[in-house]
Amino acid sequence: MENTLPPIPAKRYFTIGEVGELCGVKPHVLRYWEQEFTQLRPMKRRGNRRYYQHHEVLMIRRIRDLLYDQGFTISGARNKMQEILQAERDRKRNGEVMLDGVDVIEVSDADLRDGDEDSNDDEPEHASDRLLLVRRELFEIRDLLSLSY
Repeated sequence: MENTLPPIPAKRYFTIGEVGELCGVKPHVLRYWEQEFTQLRPMKRRGNRRYYQHHEVLMIRRIRDLLYDQGFTISGARNKMQEILQAERDRKRNGEVMLDGVDVIEVSDADLRDGDEDSNDDEPEHASDRLLLVRRELFEIRDLLSLSY
């Protein structure tokens, strides 16, 4: 079986057929995994159609890797997924940034200033001030998102 999976498109919801193609498993396998892995809960809409979100597609890929590539049993993969999800919750609780595959560059507010303290926070005149405001907004968004889990 081919190990390279296609990239996940930037969409909000995926049908079971799309997820099957993105993860290299058949739809009946996905339905079975929903019974075995309680963390996997796609949204069900009209006609009991399943709609998966991006994080669920990533979870399915992780389950697939545990079962098919690493040789876990269903029970072992279930336990491993619980460990992984608990570790992620602990990291979020401790304020760690969860950016898989992204290099995080630590920059202080002072590093972003170019020396001109005359700027107005409502309308920053310098690129560094605008960047500082965007950075603050992103941190606020990250904090709000971490509260939703």
